[in-house]
Amino acid sequence: MDVCNLGQEIEVPKNFTIKGVLELLMANTEEIKGKKLISLGIGDPTAHSCFRTSSAAQEAVVDALRSNKFNGYAPTAGLPQTRMAIAEYLSRDLPYDLLPEDVYVTSGCTQAIEIALSILSRPGANILLPRPGFPVYGLCSAFRNLEARYFDLLPDNQWEVDLATVGHLADHNTVAMVIINPGNPCGNVYSYQHLKEIAETAKRLGIIVISDEVYGHLAFGNNPFVPMGVFGSIAPVITLGSLSKRWLVPGWRLGWLVTNDPDGTLKSPKFVERLKKYCDICGGSATFIQAAVPVILEEKQEVFFRKTINILKQTSDTCYRKMKEINCITCPHKPQGSMAFMVKLNISMLKDISDDIDFCFKLAKEESVIILPGLAVGLKNWLRIIFAVEPSCLEEALERVKSFCQRHSR
Repeated sequence: MDVCNLGQEIEVPKNFTIKGVLELLMANTEEIKGKKLISLGIGDPTAHSCFRTSSAAQEAVVDALRSNKFNGYAPTAGLPQTRMAIAEYLSRDLPYDLLPEDVYVTSGCTQAIEIALSILSRPGANILLPRPGFPVYGLCSAFRNLEARYFDLLPDNQWEVDLATVGHLADHNTVAMVIINPGNPCGNVYSYQHLKEIAETAKRLGIIVISDEVYGHLAFGNNPFVPMGVFGSIAPVITLGSLSKRWLVPGWRLGWLVTNDPDGTLKSPKFVERLKKYCDICGGSATFIQAAVPVILEEKQEVFFRKTINILKQTSDTCYRKMKEINCITCPHKPQGSMAFMVKLNISMLKDISDDIDFCFKLAKEESVIILPGLAVGLKNWLRIIFAVEPSCLEEALERVKSFCQRHSR
């Protein structure tokens, strides 16, 4: 390779990234007197004072740091006590007990995604991804030369997986399908029965289910959160999760990859060795954060969890109510979980808006409100709205969206 021509020879994946789109929207905003910038675009609730982690979690991290015992490297799969604590925490909701060896500590859930897709990739392989979904999966697949094939989530059926399409997309080179539950970006929570159907479909197709549960337990609708690992005896499951959302600490970068496989399909020596060696490349979360995890997970924090759920329920109800007041926006369902949901734009009702991207850029410029265009998560002429926002800020932002739509209506 000619180093001088390196820039011309390297291919850059064309996939959207949420942060990339939001940076462009932020750059398009202008200072408007009396209107502070309000972002409903990124799932980081810590920007708002009503979303703060528990004092017990903070104290656990401070104690670990001050102990001077955790300033060195951790084992690349994670500290033994951290792996044990995560295994015990997740086992509370499973019909079997996980072992520490089933757990790999990662730098946030994003690194868990990278590891999962990297260890499954091989020449000619493909993976089935949800649409709409979290675009990091498509981006990571592109970097790993893993063909991404997209199955639809059905907005008129609580955003359930179109399992018939999954069956048509899969072939002998399909290595896995990804689900996100509770749903990002849709705000749905899958029922026990639907998760079982997903597992049975994966078994029939001979593939692994990668279950992204970064919003695990953030459910406030009719369906309780059920981990996909419950069905690990039907089809092998790789569970991805983190402290980020439930504990409101995305900046701590503490995640996990867990093999839920009581029948041992994912415990073959070659698979385990491949997983361990990839962890050797990646490293993991900061050692002192890992050291705090056993205390954080053992603490009974129901009051803290309930407060978060109550605020999310309140703000999601506000979002749904305010969106229903806007003629050019349709809400298929009230959010049931996570921190985001999808609404549909009726472009024909707007006189000078060409699509969802145009809508979001003009909204940012005219109203200093940031919303993610649906195309960034796979659905053109939809919008993804984050409702993990301080209630009064959310009310103001949605009033601005309403005014914007009225101003641009036909």
